[in-house]
Amino acid sequence: MKTRRLAFAAVLISVMMVLGYLESLLPVSPIPGIKLGLANGILIISLYWLGVPASFQIMLIKNVLLGLLLGNPMLIPYSVSGGILSLALMSILYRRQGISPIGVGIAGGVTHNIGQVLLAMIILGTPSLLFYLAILMPSGAVMGFITGTIAKVLMRHFPPHKYLKQQINIQTEETIP
Repeated sequence: MKTRRLAFAAVLISVMMVLGYLESLLPVSPIPGIKLGLANGILIISLYWLGVPASFQIMLIKNVLLGLLLGNPMLIPYSVSGGILSLALMSILYRRQGISPIGVGIAGGVTHNIGQVLLAMIILGTPSLLFYLAILMPSGAVMGFITGTIAKVLMRHFPPHKYLKQQINIQTEETIP
């Protein structure tokens, strides 16, 4: 069981790394900090299929490896701070009745930006960065809607293999709102 779970987590990390790398090549906006966040869609899938502890580990590994791969280790603390805050809220919401992966994605996109801006405010000692959230929060909501929608569609059309469902006790597509 542990080997299958580990292999599945490695596949999710690999997909997240590819998506993160592709995002680095395709700037979405001239405004720094705005990006699609497609890897967050995979993290949402991980949350539903593998649970909170595994998703937290996957998020950390992806952020560290991607920061090193892209040659900018300074990205790591910002990515991790946004990831921790985002995953914390998504972990609370994903089991709530009436909140779909789309709502989880929106909450995750917005809180990821909040986490990054808060860390930047601390590191740079610049409280005025808080105003930057007026731009980042709406874009985080839009991008979270997109990634949540993608995650929901993928979970419905590509459920994990039956033996993996039985081993890790994940939700099936019928339980996804």
